[in-house]
Amino acid sequence: MADEQPAITLYRLQACPYCERVVRTLDDQGLAYQSRFVEPMHSDRNVVKRVSGKRSVPAIVDDNTGVTMSESANIVEYLENTYGEGA
Repeated sequence: MADEQPAITLYRLQACPYCERVVRTLDDQGLAYQSRFVEPMHSDRNVVKRVSGKRSVPAIVDDNTGVTMSESANIVEYLENTYGEGA
């Protein structure tokens, strides 16, 4: 089972403070996730647009719950409410 993909995929940019905020929350919750680094050019982020309907990052896809969302504040709140102390 070692090659099983984590249920959470995080679409992010290198050195993006909003993305790092989500990474910190995922790490604090002890959640396994897969990082997908996306194109720096906003217009080239079609992979993110396909999954979330927007080109903005960070964006997550949580296969555990079927949730797809963007905006770091919303993601952090979702993670804390779903997996953290607020669960």
